[in-house]
Amino acid sequence: MPFLQNIGLLATCTPSEGQGEVGAIPNAGLVWQDGIVRWVGAARDLPAEYIGESVWDGAGKLVVPGLIDCHTHLAFGGWRADEFADRIRGRDYLEIARDGGGIASTVKATRSMDEEALVDRARDVVHEMVKLGITTVEAKSGYGLNQETEIRQLCVYKQLAREGPVRFSSTCLAAHVVPPEFQDDREAYLRLIVDEILPVVAEEGLATFCDVFVEESAFSVEEARCVLEVGQTLGLASKLHADQLSSCGGAELAAELGAVSADHLECISAEGMAALSEARVVGVTLPLATLYLNQSPPPVREMIDAGVSVAVATDFNPGTAPSYHLPLAMTLACTRQRMTPAEVLKGATRYAARALGREGEIGSLEPDAFADFALIDAPSVEHWLYQFQANSCVATVVDGVLQAGHIEGAAS
Repeated sequence: MPFLQNIGLLATCTPSEGQGEVGAIPNAGLVWQDGIVRWVGAARDLPAEYIGESVWDGAGKLVVPGLIDCHTHLAFGGWRADEFADRIRGRDYLEIARDGGGIASTVKATRSMDEEALVDRARDVVHEMVKLGITTVEAKSGYGLNQETEIRQLCVYKQLAREGPVRFSSTCLAAHVVPPEFQDDREAYLRLIVDEILPVVAEEGLATFCDVFVEESAFSVEEARCVLEVGQTLGLASKLHADQLSSCGGAELAAELGAVSADHLECISAEGMAALSEARVVGVTLPLATLYLNQSPPPVREMIDAGVSVAVATDFNPGTAPSYHLPLAMTLACTRQRMTPAEVLKGATRYAARALGREGEIGSLEPDAFADFALIDAPSVEHWLYQFQANSCVATVVDGVLQAGHIEGAAS
């Protein structure tokens, strides 16, 4: 039963109300057994029953719950550096998409890769994510847009989940855009999703969530409602890509359907904020995407004031967020979204867990939660996100087992 002592500051991110309440404990201690947290508190208050257990040395570092990237598109083929340059020259996202770029370009590259190649590529990324302190990843399909490749992407995540060390939550995003071969028959593609793809995904247990991109260049609110309601009847909880490029009612639909999250929200309306708050739907913000698209960030201060729980994720994908560096996204959430470092940490831990329907299991350090945590070389949450470095994480622990870095006293 390991005891992590000599912790400079520990952020528990327990369920206290308020985006900025992270439950910070100075000079803290943490005890776990069989991968489950048993006790956390000030080290001087360590219960007698834990005295004499094996000791790990926190070296005075900041300890935070394992970070959760609750919105990624992890498995894909190719990159889109040419579009990066095109956008710098003034072409916008929708113009590039209309000319055959964007998602359609990645679909072509992804369809050409077999499952083993996709696994190998994604595995390399996952190993780098662990070094950053990330212990849980949500990963979407959506670059297949046919039954074979959508299933292949989700099987990649199932394989990676078996391998570990990170936890996975998988999402079927077959309703990402209409693929080129169905441009003249949208209804046929929607029937393929609801009649063939989603039933197989549910029957084979390949995903927890069903997602739809609600946007002018993708699917309407009415089309999204149809897909998501079918997903719900099959046991797949709802997520939405909502209000990214225009205010088109995505947030309101997320609230109507009781989705676990509405993601992006750069163009969310006041009515959408109120609806998310009332329905307790998490708003997932994606600062890397707004940076790469040179887009104004979502109105996060207004969202928090309206009572919306705001999560922070990377949106890792080859087109509009080609980075899996969640701590960078967290710093950008401070500088571009005007969130405090404490609010951002809560957004990348407890509220990210809520966006995956796993609050209390992951994203916090409290009794009965998984012993997933990261040691950060910083004296405080504020200093960590203020002084951005390539990687401030010195160790990552999943299920109470050291997976990256070094902690004195821990088994290697």
